[in-house]
Amino acid sequence: MHFLVLGFDGTDGQAAERRAAARQEHLEGSKCRYASGEWFDSGAILDGEGSMIGSFVVCEYPSRDVMKREWLDREPYVLGDVWQRVEIHPVALSPRALSRSSSRER
Repeated sequence: MHFLVLGFDGTDGQAAERRAAARQEHLEGSKCRYASGEWFDSGAILDGEGSMIGSFVVCEYPSRDVMKREWLDREPYVLGDVWQRVEIHPVALSPRALSRSSSRER
């Protein structure tokens, strides 16, 4: 099942510090998730001025429970309280996106 995960950063004065502290571990984990084929795309969510206010991930897991157990419960941005709100949406990927993902090594 494919999911769109939206992680929204806190807006308090320490939000940027928490993100910076968790960033390296988050990036290392994302490399592994791309290599395993769990993640298809990811990036920053920006506000109207172009400042980062969160992150998005398009991923594939057998179920929401498996995704939470294998990724979100271990995600440095969750554990480090960077993402104050997380939304999980099941999605149907376009044929173009599916053809790109099927060409990746799993």
